[in-house]
Amino acid sequence: MLNRKNIRMRSYGRWLIAAGAAALLPVASLWAAESQPAVDSGTTAWMLTSTALVLLMVPGLAMFYGGLVRTKNVLGTMMHSFAAMGIIGVLWVVFGYSMSFGKNVFGGWCGWNPDYFMLKGIDNVILAAGVPEYVFAMFQGKFAIITPALIAGAFAERVSFRGYCLYIALWMVVVYCPLCHWVWAEDGWIFNLGAGGAIDFAGGTVVHISAGVSGLVAALYLGARRGYPKTAMHPNNLVMTLMGAGLLWVGWFGFNAGSAVSSGLATARALTVTQVAAAAGATAWLIIEAIHLGKATTLGIVSGILAGLVVITPAAGVVKPAGAIAMGMAASLVCYFGLTLKERLGYDDSLDAFGIHGVAGILGALILVFFIRDSWMHDAAANVGGSWTVMQQFLIQFKAVGTTIVYTVVTSGILVVLVDKAVGFRLSESDEKSGMDHALHGEHGYGLTNLN
Repeated sequence: MLNRKNIRMRSYGRWLIAAGAAALLPVASLWAAESQPAVDSGTTAWMLTSTALVLLMVPGLAMFYGGLVRTKNVLGTMMHSFAAMGIIGVLWVVFGYSMSFGKNVFGGWCGWNPDYFMLKGIDNVILAAGVPEYVFAMFQGKFAIITPALIAGAFAERVSFRGYCLYIALWMVVVYCPLCHWVWAEDGWIFNLGAGGAIDFAGGTVVHISAGVSGLVAALYLGARRGYPKTAMHPNNLVMTLMGAGLLWVGWFGFNAGSAVSSGLATARALTVTQVAAAAGATAWLIIEAIHLGKATTLGIVSGILAGLVVITPAAGVVKPAGAIAMGMAASLVCYFGLTLKERLGYDDSLDAFGIHGVAGILGALILVFFIRDSWMHDAAANVGGSWTVMQQFLIQFKAVGTTIVYTVVTSGILVVLVDKAVGFRLSESDEKSGMDHALHGEHGYGLTNLN
């Protein structure tokens, strides 16, 4: 039984403990603040801007593709981009970010982190770059959105909407997230190839090669549009296509420069070579058309812009402006004559998703090794404690590109067949003749009828 003296002493003890805890609170708070980086407002502001710029590319792509198809398919084509914004935007938050940037599971096929499920565990997380993880997750989510939207250009004007929606949902899970994990996650096997990993600064393999190759596989499986190539299929609105290309060029600064996840020298370098490569690609295409056709076209200049932007995407962090000019011009030359294969071989890559994104993406991922900054090669050599040559890095790039192509061909081919058997992928003859706008959505893009 306690007497009053013991009670008083225990009261003093509690008071001393409470006072001590109060005195230690500032120290504990300081320790907690130092346990993770502080928010870098400059870098965070730039990453927020970059995230918005990459999202701007999606309606830009919708305008670009929408202007290239026939009038009866303009809304249906633009819907492909906007549907990706919704479907992939949800799936990325639920499990896409976790599959892409979580720790290796299933032997490294993809990643997983329970804290990334529904983004529930990153509410207070600040990354080493001084950026809230929410911002990084949303930035990467925009890449996941635009990639399947790019694929739609290969089979434009002939796919069912429900088949497309199911396809891009499955494609993100089976193709995009694993590739993203391999190339950009810290424990991804492509990320750790060689001395400095395979170089893919902003998505040459993850975005453009995967989208271009998947589009080609789907286009070959589905077959050509009815009437192609005998029936003329003129663009309905090249003015809209030009505006879309302009938005893509602007948005690409966020796409490439934002991938530095910084606001400094690396960001400035990436932004500069992005501008230079796009300009070089556009100029080269104009020159090629002037020589080959005797005139320059608006469709040609936007094709050159895209070729330059795509080719520099994997290389934006490692090349100088002179290299960007060479790569942009090379991309236009290769893509220009590569597009002639479509006519010779007879396949219908409707809006040249493979002809531009696939071809320029492959080219950029490979030839960047010939324009790498000396400082990058020195760092790579230091990582292996010896020398590191251009040819060694080329073999790493070749392995990454080859793996991406083979994996994408197999998985996307299986998905196309599954979707076709499950819900149907190709439009019926009557619906294709009526056009996607009327047959699938009950609308008309310009309030007009009986236009092709």
